[in-house]
Amino acid sequence: MKHLIDIKDLTAEEMLGLLDLAERLKKEYRAGIRHTYLKDKVLGMIFAKSSTRTRISFEVGMLQLGGQALFLSSQDIQLGRGESISDTARVLSRMIDAIMIRTYKHQDVLDLAAHGSIPIINGLTDLSHPCQALADLLTIREHKGHLRGLKLAYLGDGNNVANSLLEACTRAGMDIAIAAPAGHTCDSDYIADAQKQAEINQCQVLLTEDPEEAIRGADAVYTDTWVSMGQEAEKARRIKIFKRYQVNDSLMALANKDAVFLHCLPAYRGLEVTESVIDGPSSVIFDEAENRLHAQKAVLVQLMAPEKVI
Repeated sequence: MKHLIDIKDLTAEEMLGLLDLAERLKKEYRAGIRHTYLKDKVLGMIFAKSSTRTRISFEVGMLQLGGQALFLSSQDIQLGRGESISDTARVLSRMIDAIMIRTYKHQDVLDLAAHGSIPIINGLTDLSHPCQALADLLTIREHKGHLRGLKLAYLGDGNNVANSLLEACTRAGMDIAIAAPAGHTCDSDYIADAQKQAEINQCQVLLTEDPEEAIRGADAVYTDTWVSMGQEAEKARRIKIFKRYQVNDSLMALANKDAVFLHCLPAYRGLEVTESVIDGPSSVIFDEAENRLHAQKAVLVQLMAPEKVI
């Protein structure tokens, strides 16, 4: 594991190993055990897209592991003034130990990895969100005790989060059903990878326009905002398109009785999900948000100090 760009770059064993490490780090930290695995290490964090959970979880994660994090807004460094990705990668590689980037273009992450000599972590692109998917699976496993054989239903926009969930669920041996309107389903490359993994790990991938078909019998139900950053001009049109995919009590009744509800946040109550669901007893969204910290600590240790992974 040299970088974390997409879940599909990991084997099933590597991905599950990250979840095991995250679980151990979380348990030990809560027991008062402090780790200095990343002492004297520095993570550079490039943000072209602002964030709450990504910035805080990476900064706190580095602090808890004995290292430091540098916040680098794309407008505050020369990257925002036209310096090339390749030059940025080469310069930062001589000064810091790893880069996390949260940006629009997926190619920017690939270019950093191609031209730099340090680990690159995808904090989010328009195509994928691997850190979120790891936190999601960690949360589901905490509440269900296992992953293999479970079913996750995702309702709404087939976006970066849905793409990464396709990769992650099928590597864990989970069934995954994506319900999205025509023209808004997941990326074809991520679908192809998930179908291949589903065959290997004996699980199923369902792609449908029918939210009721997707959610029926689900153990975990997931949605995301219908209007992501950069799509504000399309808000009215997107709300109309996605209206029938709102996760509400009627749809949740079709899932298994003990199904959990997940949302990567920020959430817009009354749009993609009702208050009764997101603030109800099935919701695990705040466990999920916290687990961004623990999952990313596992990624940081694995990439920056793999010799210390027990």
